[in-house]
Amino acid sequence: MSFVRGLLVTAIGLGIASGASAQSKIGFVNSERVLREAPPAVKAQKKLEKEFEKRDQDLQKLAKQLQGMQENLEKNGVTMSDSDRKNKDREFSEATREFQRRQREFREDLNQRRNEELATVLERANKAIREIAETEKYDAILQDAIYISPRVDLTEKVIKALAEK
Repeated sequence: MSFVRGLLVTAIGLGIASGASAQSKIGFVNSERVLREAPPAVKAQKKLEKEFEKRDQDLQKLAKQLQGMQENLEKNGVTMSDSDRKNKDREFSEATREFQRRQREFREDLNQRRNEELATVLERANKAIREIAETEKYDAILQDAIYISPRVDLTEKVIKALAEK
């Protein structure tokens, strides 16, 4: 995708170099800011937090239990019989593996859902960008740049357009 954007920037640069700059209207949108600040993005983030809150709390509870088990082993391991200490070590190892498995599944599920929600927001943002481009007759609207003048930054317009829908 960045290759395509590079070609677009090169094409625009060639257009500017050939004197077409007087007729070209170019804008810029900071996609990261849109995905962070636009009302649909904020709503999606809150939805995800609510959706995963119970599992997160369960993981935190399990982490505290593991910490308690470890402290108990360190504190009382010396006074335990060999068989008791081995059993407690085994229980702790199994609980740790279970915790890591559940934590990994949690992260994978959260990432998948976040990607789904952000794709929806991005789709809406792209539609708003196209509408702004057509309405205000932009020749190109870029999303990645090293430097952008504030006068061509359309990010705030896109965020407001998304807030209105």
